[in-house]
Amino acid sequence: MKKIFIATFLATSLLFSYTIDFDKDTMCAVRHIKLYKNPKWVASIELQNGKKVYFSSPKSMFEFYHRPGKWYEIGVKNEHDMKEILVIDFDTLKPINAKGAFYVYGTNAISPAGDDLVAFDSYKTAEEFSKEHNGKRIFGFRDVSDALIRLLNGRI
Repeated sequence: MKKIFIATFLATSLLFSYTIDFDKDTMCAVRHIKLYKNPKWVASIELQNGKKVYFSSPKSMFEFYHRPGKWYEIGVKNEHDMKEILVIDFDTLKPINAKGAFYVYGTNAISPAGDDLVAFDSYKTAEEFSKEHNGKRIFGFRDVSDALIRLLNGRI
């Protein structure tokens, strides 16, 4: 019975593990900066056609997500062209599903893109980080609006 449990756990872990593969030349689609210098902030979107778009931070990913037509050369019209969205969990440094993540706003943690949202897989970890780093609020994916991203970018 123990062997079956271990085999099931390993299979499940592999099935639900995510990867964000990039090299030293991979650039952020929004900010045009190299990702390898700050891997704990990286995010990516895999498109329906298999192409991957990379970002230097969750804020940059949301900026693209809310206004994909601004980067017309990538060929994304709306969120239906997007297959999988990943961010790095700031605590574990592992890629996680961005739509299930929790984002801490208003902390003293600064990304390569400036003021940003810090991503976590669990609400509890996000809450602990928020308390330790002067966070103002925790958002779910659907709660991160274009207006919030413009605020973070100093455009409001």
